[in-house]
Amino acid sequence: MQHNRVLIAGGGIAGLSLALTLDQIGVSCTVYESVRTLRPLGVGINIQPNATRELQDLGFTEGELDEVGIPALEWALVGLNGKDIYAEPRGKLAGYSWHQYAVHRGKFHTMLYRKVLERLGPNSVQLGHKISGYRKEADGSVTAQLVRADGTSGEVTAALLFGAEGIHSEVRAQMHPGQPDIHWGGTIMWRGTARSVPIRSGSSFVGLGTSRHRVVFYPISQPDENGLADINWIAEKSFDDTHDWTKSGWFRQAHLADFAHEFKDFVYDWFDLPALLQRSDVVYENPMIDRDPLPGWVDGPVALLGDAAHPMYPTGSNGASQAIVDARVIGRLMLENGVSQDCLRAYDEQLCKPVGSLALRNRGAGPFGLLNMVEDRCGGVFDNIDDVISPAERSEFMLAYQKAAGFARDTLNKAERTIPEGAKVTEHAV
Repeated sequence: MQHNRVLIAGGGIAGLSLALTLDQIGVSCTVYESVRTLRPLGVGINIQPNATRELQDLGFTEGELDEVGIPALEWALVGLNGKDIYAEPRGKLAGYSWHQYAVHRGKFHTMLYRKVLERLGPNSVQLGHKISGYRKEADGSVTAQLVRADGTSGEVTAALLFGAEGIHSEVRAQMHPGQPDIHWGGTIMWRGTARSVPIRSGSSFVGLGTSRHRVVFYPISQPDENGLADINWIAEKSFDDTHDWTKSGWFRQAHLADFAHEFKDFVYDWFDLPALLQRSDVVYENPMIDRDPLPGWVDGPVALLGDAAHPMYPTGSNGASQAIVDARVIGRLMLENGVSQDCLRAYDEQLCKPVGSLALRNRGAGPFGLLNMVEDRCGGVFDNIDDVISPAERSEFMLAYQKAAGFARDTLNKAERTIPEGAKVTEHAV
């Protein structure tokens, strides 16, 4: 066995971010991904400043990030009557040292994948290979069981194994065989992109509606010569417990006729949602699901990260960001503790409980909780938002979320690099 070798189950954002981090600190690793071909799937996601910082410390330039998305300038909540509830600048415009990026998830994922192959070599990501389980060895190492796309099986042994295969993680299922079923909170999301003229700042993230009936939209590309950009939109509707959410699947292709009528009244002099929906090339349907937080993410030489550890509702726009941060924290702790179970225990102690709490906060609507407050206090209709929720109360609510999510501006700006420049795991530490 190569004592510094690390196995990563899952080639998504979490797994690829970890691979790049391990390469940066001089630790060899291999990523095993079940799909035969990585395709640029998905629609828009946000990369918060705390994660942009880590990407830049990994060597990604603003120019590269501009190729897959656009810096976000504003975050705004708007009531169902079209009036502003709350708005704030984002990224560098808000005084952060790093941008917040709104990116096309598939393009961003592809960028990470290409960078892994470029830096770690063409065999660093084994496509068509699924890690179906693991066995802890007497010497402290771990053996992963592999199932290949051609139906054959095999095993590979290493110092550590990381499960980064998402909400349906088999590594997680073995680590916690009694975990509760997937949790659905009652909301179905329809997602897509359409070409349109960006509104407000030109790069605004807007949440419009009520806590149970809303749309989120924001651009994920720079405007072209005609002023048109790719606008990511998510239309959400909550249902009662009799709705069969299991028929939705994950990124199941849907038709506008299935749901567009639910949003026919989202028409204002500054925004026409039905018209935007009609310009969409493809539409996907997802249930808004997560899992209850785990008591621990580590089992000896095995650890979870990303959605395998903490699947969370997208209400906070920080699922991908937290996955990147997970990988970077693991890297820093590996510098301090070596490629060892001590590293995993320190990672578990630092992140498991607070990130679990963050996931529950997102389940409670995350930053969209302001919509709940407006709905509770005035039914969602108001003339002056200050008569409903004071400016101070709105600001305090948002700052509390930013602190919980790890991207409070002043704290982040003053923080030292997670991984010191040029730092490597030393021979005696592996």
